[in-house]
Amino acid sequence: MASTSASAGALLHHVRTGRARSRAELVALTGASRNTVSARVDELIAAGLLQEGGRGGSTGGRPPTLLQFNSGAGCVLAVDLGVTSADVAVTDLSAQILATVGHPIDIADGPDVVLAEVDRLAQKALAEAGLTPADVCAVGVGVPGPVEFSTGRPSHPPIMPGWHDHPIPSAFGRYGCPVFVDNDVNVMALGEMGVGGSAQDVLVVKVGTGIGCGVIVDGEVYRGAQGSAGDIGHIHVPTPDGRTVLCRCGNENCLEALAGGGALLRDALEAGLPVSSTRQVIELAAQGDGPALELVRRAGRMIGTVLAALVNFFNPHRIVMTGGVAQAGAPLLAGIREAVYGRSMPLAARALEITVSDAPDLSGRVGAALMAIQGYLDEDSVHQALAR
Repeated sequence: MASTSASAGALLHHVRTGRARSRAELVALTGASRNTVSARVDELIAAGLLQEGGRGGSTGGRPPTLLQFNSGAGCVLAVDLGVTSADVAVTDLSAQILATVGHPIDIADGPDVVLAEVDRLAQKALAEAGLTPADVCAVGVGVPGPVEFSTGRPSHPPIMPGWHDHPIPSAFGRYGCPVFVDNDVNVMALGEMGVGGSAQDVLVVKVGTGIGCGVIVDGEVYRGAQGSAGDIGHIHVPTPDGRTVLCRCGNENCLEALAGGGALLRDALEAGLPVSSTRQVIELAAQGDGPALELVRRAGRMIGTVLAALVNFFNPHRIVMTGGVAQAGAPLLAGIREAVYGRSMPLAARALEITVSDAPDLSGRVGAALMAIQGYLDEDSVHQALAR
């Protein structure tokens, strides 16, 4: 018999993630009595969080009434902040995007300027979705730097000057709801896991202007003691030619300084390629340009060297690559796989999958929505909602 919690929050989670579709399945999953499950399901229906649907298949006897999560019981704001862009989506409580708007920004303009633009985009997205600030149940924000998750404050973010210790949640006071802020890669990792989640151990690696890693343990984001787990962009990497490159963090030969988007553009310009942006380097590689292909593969090999150490240490089921540079696809993956499979212990790499994200552009917004939804529908919040 299962010994899973049978609290109202846990029952809601099981239905919301597709683990159970009826009262009988909840009883079987949790090991709780029929009366207990039925009473709590009735409370969730009365609170508008669950609703009854059609009939399930019969196994002999009366077919069970199917339960559905009421994803229209509210909406969340999902904010994906990058170094050069801000994207804001309004989603329902199943992270389905109802409206989304974006605009170029410069993260170095500081929190006041950037968050004012985010507020404008949020109001525009709500209007497009036909919703009002009163409909917003929670806000999720991903930012390109380390975040103290418990307070939602960035902590000495190397590529976000002026943002250190800024109380990001305070910018969303008009909504009168909980605000959750995390590093963008942790948020993307949630987006990669999706609404149904996963029980796997996964590394989600973002290669863009910076390089970061979302660490998923048993399907949950692992943040570490202070929220900075997965900051692989500042791991020291020796260069084959012995050259020294200064990183924006002040140290030398960080992975980001050697294989991030800025490094790729720098090396392409040094090689005389006719480019003015990292995206153009990626496009040249996609067109089969030899020097561009070799630069992308070399970046992949450097990233793979660090990932090989992580594979030996963490032994994940899979690695998912995302971010702007990851859109280089095959040549980047070739370099990464070469280093990972060449340097990892055979047992650790035996069943390891290394893939590129199916939806790298959306995972930040979907992940921010899921972070907000998970926070809004946690045990305590559901308990308080039922009490009201």
